[in-house]
Amino acid sequence: MKPLKMKIAAIGLCVCLASTTAIAADVSITEDNVNIGAAKYSPYLYRGHPTQVFWGDTHLHTSYSTDAGMIGNRLPPDTALRFAKGEKVVSSSGVEARLIQPLDFLVVADHAENLGLAVMIEESDAALLRDRWGKEVHDLVKAGDSYGAYGKWGEEGVATGINPMPNVALQRNMWERLIDTVELHNEPGVFTSLHAFEWTSSPNVKNLHRVVLFRDDDDRVKLVLPFSAYDSEDPEDLWNYLEGYEERTGGQVLAIPHNGNLSNGLMFDVETRAGEPIDAAYAKRRMRWEPIYEVTQGKGDGEAHPFLSPEDEFAEFHNWDKGDFGFEAKTPEMLPNEYARSALKLGLEQQAALGINPFKFGMIGSSDSHTSLAGTREENYFGKFSGVEPGTGEFRYDDDVVSDRRPDGDGGVQVKHWETTAGALAGVWARENTRKAIWDAMARKEVYASTGTRPVLRVFAGWSFTEDDVFKPDFATIGYASGVPMGGDMTAAPEGRAPKLMVRALRDPNGANLDRIQIVKGWLDANGVSQERIYDVACSDERAISDNNRCDRPVGDTVDLNTATYTNTIGEAALAAYWEDPDFDPSSSAFYYVRILEIPTPTWLAYDRVKLGSEIPAEGVLKHQERAYTSPIWYTPEG
Repeated sequence: MKPLKMKIAAIGLCVCLASTTAIAADVSITEDNVNIGAAKYSPYLYRGHPTQVFWGDTHLHTSYSTDAGMIGNRLPPDTALRFAKGEKVVSSSGVEARLIQPLDFLVVADHAENLGLAVMIEESDAALLRDRWGKEVHDLVKAGDSYGAYGKWGEEGVATGINPMPNVALQRNMWERLIDTVELHNEPGVFTSLHAFEWTSSPNVKNLHRVVLFRDDDDRVKLVLPFSAYDSEDPEDLWNYLEGYEERTGGQVLAIPHNGNLSNGLMFDVETRAGEPIDAAYAKRRMRWEPIYEVTQGKGDGEAHPFLSPEDEFAEFHNWDKGDFGFEAKTPEMLPNEYARSALKLGLEQQAALGINPFKFGMIGSSDSHTSLAGTREENYFGKFSGVEPGTGEFRYDDDVVSDRRPDGDGGVQVKHWETTAGALAGVWARENTRKAIWDAMARKEVYASTGTRPVLRVFAGWSFTEDDVFKPDFATIGYASGVPMGGDMTAAPEGRAPKLMVRALRDPNGANLDRIQIVKGWLDANGVSQERIYDVACSDERAISDNNRCDRPVGDTVDLNTATYTNTIGEAALAAYWEDPDFDPSSSAFYYVRILEIPTPTWLAYDRVKLGSEIPAEGVLKHQERAYTSPIWYTPEG
């Protein structure tokens, strides 16, 4: 069956608010219920599905992170949360900042390793000064040598894997201060702040970092201390910590990996850290504790790579593919274990071998900003670190985000700040803006990733949808009643039927029009080898879909680099599609996720060139197409 493209002129901002004509019969009359005959009039009394998309950043660092506070970040969690709620703040370098619109939720995810060290130094904390090593770094900073103190921490702490200041009382003090601030800013129904920390495992400077995210309030979270890389660099030991937290407190917690592109093949490895092949027990535990993956952020986009997906013309998007954090250069055989799409395919292969899929994750984006400022729009980029905020001159572009760490300084990896992006965001489908609702959506994978803007995006898959269903006002009700949302599972295909997908997409009201909707499919072929294919299913501007499943021509380009502007005279404000898999094999496992592309827009480098008069490196990308990725929907044959 040839993919069918459908376009709509407008979808309301809350495409989820679907109506229904269902009537509940045989209801008694009460003071709170007006009846027509024996039926309730209101169709929304028993509706329980998610009705709104909430936007947030699950990965923000403040002055409590040593690799932020020791090198210029003076903004504590309180400022970070006020900024996320829409307040105007002053950055660490003295520049006023404000978001275009508030976030719905924020996760302050400061590093567990020596949490709050910079703050204790700034305050000349008495307990810190009683610690020999603590006083040494304190005195360096107070003498004006912050970078020397930071280097000492890196060499004597991070590089050795041994905590240079194993003072539990200091750790608890800063952890509880962070918890108290996060708790203070939580306003159920208005703004959600979630408790978290980052576990910064970096074996041989290869990235295995996870953000640990709690569902619970302060009373439970205060019962534990953060688990750090000093405790272990093995993810299985982190899972033990998560399991222990739930058993001790009765609470709930999950972990979110990120930046597989800097892991040099370790993030989605099919061997454990002990060098043993992963087994079914490992796969089960990994998906129990790590249901979602941060697929895109400031240190590169990790959805796909052109080497792995040569037929994907949009795979080359801010790929950081040089190596790890500085020691070892990248080789081609590392790539399949680093990017989300290839990992999802690898998961199908592992499921065939183990009976359980170890890489069955949903997808979100976040900033990983170390400035305390959760801004992800290209025209409002305050840098990866406080030292490269607007107005810092050439250093804003030339600073090493990843440095050559080889002893001879030759042959290692180096990435400059001009290669960063403004960050990314997590879109979460939930009924209300509360900790429990936001966390639960992540746990069930009803979430999606945006590279920085806020498009509304929804997909359902089922066996019985019709072409008209995607246009009905009760689109979401139909989707939940007869199918599954992003992050869901399908099995046991009815005889002669293939998965049918309904997709709606609406542009960010403060952003660019949409170029197209794509469905990315991965599956196992007859030989048990994973394959992939991309289908364009909706194209803007009256473009047709060619026989190669692509829009018949590019969307065009309205970017004026002389002024760093664009216009929405091309593309569409909203697109929708109904698509039935034309190549479906009911005996083969598969996954489907949606990727939408916006029309071309300027990057932060283009804005800097105009607003600051900066000389941009010749290799710098001045325009790109922002995008969003949904969590997959999986199909598994019965048995």
